[in-house]
Amino acid sequence: MTPTVVGRHAIGGEWLAPRADFPSANPANLAEAVGRFPAATPDETRQAVQAARAAYPAWRRASRIHRAECFDRLARLIDRDTDALAQLMARECGKNITECRAEVVEGLHMVQYVFGTGRGPVGEIVASEITEKDAYIRRKPWGVVAVVTPWNFPFAVPLWMLGPSLLEGNTAVFKPSEDTPAVGQKIVELFFEAGFPAGTINLVHGDGSAGEALVKNPGVNVVLFTGSYEVGKRIQMVSAELPDRIVAAEMGSKSAVIVCDDARFDLAVSAGILSAFKTTGQRCVSGSRILVHESLIDRYAKAFTDVASRLKFGDPLDSRNFAGPVIHQGAVKKVLEYNALAKKEGAAVLLDGGEFQPTPGVTGCFLEPFVYRIPHTPTVRCIREEVFGPHVALIPFRSDEDAVRIYNDTEYGLSMAVITESYRRMRYFRDECEYGMGYVNLPCIGAEVHLPFGGVKKSGNGHPSAAGLVEAVTHKTAWTVNHATEIKMAQGLSAEI
Repeated sequence: MTPTVVGRHAIGGEWLAPRADFPSANPANLAEAVGRFPAATPDETRQAVQAARAAYPAWRRASRIHRAECFDRLARLIDRDTDALAQLMARECGKNITECRAEVVEGLHMVQYVFGTGRGPVGEIVASEITEKDAYIRRKPWGVVAVVTPWNFPFAVPLWMLGPSLLEGNTAVFKPSEDTPAVGQKIVELFFEAGFPAGTINLVHGDGSAGEALVKNPGVNVVLFTGSYEVGKRIQMVSAELPDRIVAAEMGSKSAVIVCDDARFDLAVSAGILSAFKTTGQRCVSGSRILVHESLIDRYAKAFTDVASRLKFGDPLDSRNFAGPVIHQGAVKKVLEYNALAKKEGAAVLLDGGEFQPTPGVTGCFLEPFVYRIPHTPTVRCIREEVFGPHVALIPFRSDEDAVRIYNDTEYGLSMAVITESYRRMRYFRDECEYGMGYVNLPCIGAEVHLPFGGVKKSGNGHPSAAGLVEAVTHKTAWTVNHATEIKMAQGLSAEI
């Protein structure tokens, strides 16, 4: 029997006494508690911000290379613990063990990237109008960063945020999702073991009330958030009252794969399947819409459905399974409601997925794929609203212009893929679709840490995560030095007194 995790907050380099206010359950077996965790009180959240604020001056003044070396040690620890981290993640969030290992590697890549940039430039030298002047653009940290992360990528996404923030000299208060607190706590344990100074990273557990207390604290300079649009909107509204608050928010999507009439057919089917059903459709970039040229729609629908019907959903610790459960019973209810809505809105159901239990006598949050065909019309909700589960619509289109119109007809704009052999067509979709991440002849899921991760419209607010986050966690300053023995002004301004 795997022991349960004892939950604690970490404030100012110290682990607080354990408290068991709420459990973290295994979504593949709801009777199994992964751990029990404390819900942060407003006072505990305030203490965490104060600890980060107290640690900030010394951490900011430390050598950037010294800060980077802390990440080198962290990378070695992650590499050491890859299997254990993947096992814990699979038990807590229900992702298949193969995906969990890949996520640990992605987190490791972020830490390695941060270490590698530690000796890189931190600004630019720019020309001045005055020969005797040197002009510089330098980046400086903001101060205290609040990191609020989702359950579906409980290891990689926190490191996307914590890595750039801490390297650049900020300190952090980290609140992981209440659905995956054990993975969040393990991350902080590794930071401590790697030798990050006390107070540079602080941990508070809890639900939205803990996040609300953190966001409302004026001692927080930057909020980094990945999650739902509703919560992201609330964070931005609260933060708007603070004059120096920066918010970087990534907030979901209704992503799509566009299959053109010249697509390589088998590749198009595989791209659609991976986009729709990896992580059981619970990625913010999951392709819950597959737009297919009308000349291919019948053939594609049959092939896609045949493959989807053979996918194995089951125990996430069994690598032979394609995917695991959804995160909790609330997610089951939501997906089933959208399945019913699709039927009500006139969908032709091709695969009528619903609840099932792969292991007799064990209750988990398992759903089979729900696949349907439906034409695009302006009033259909099921092809515009985020479902976050194994629910996918196949939508025919007539022309490239029609496909762009359909793709853009949602309030989201995170990810898209186009399957085509034409470079001219690829360029058209690249320029006309509204997205943050685009792919050609690939699924619309997947990320590499040296690329920005974010979107437009309700998917993001212009501050992408991963490598792109540096622009949000620092601000640019101008620094001009006069080497002459008299004052000379730009723009011809007289310096005579």
